[in-house]
Amino acid sequence: MIQRVTVPGLFPPPAYSHASVVEAGTKLAFLAGSVPLDSGGRLVGEGDPVRQAEQVIANLGAQLRAVGSDPAHVVRTEVYVVSGDPAALSAVWEVVRASGLSAGPHSSTLIGVACLGYPGQLVEITATAVVPQGARS
Repeated sequence: MIQRVTVPGLFPPPAYSHASVVEAGTKLAFLAGSVPLDSGGRLVGEGDPVRQAEQVIANLGAQLRAVGSDPAHVVRTEVYVVSGDPAALSAVWEVVRASGLSAGPHSSTLIGVACLGYPGQLVEITATAVVPQGARS
């Protein structure tokens, strides 16, 4: 069971919660950073953070399915964007928001960074998800 908490007295977050609480004994999946590479290892969306975010979300969906989970069971993400421009971060966040990850809503951190691991990479997302009982991974 996932309990999503928005704390009274704090600024209400847009499309995410302040905390997600998972009961003990629940199976969790800690996903490595999802990156904007296709199945052949080629960068998707060179120079375009929105297109890269779309590919990252698609790859994250594949990671979730592989462990028997889905976007609705994500409890935490960290979204990394190579940019110091709030507009670029907001554009990537809109992709995340529209993806179904925030259906919970989930707890998230959006971070502008100097660089990421692959040449030309502008976006990466890490996630923690609940794996529902009976799910096969």
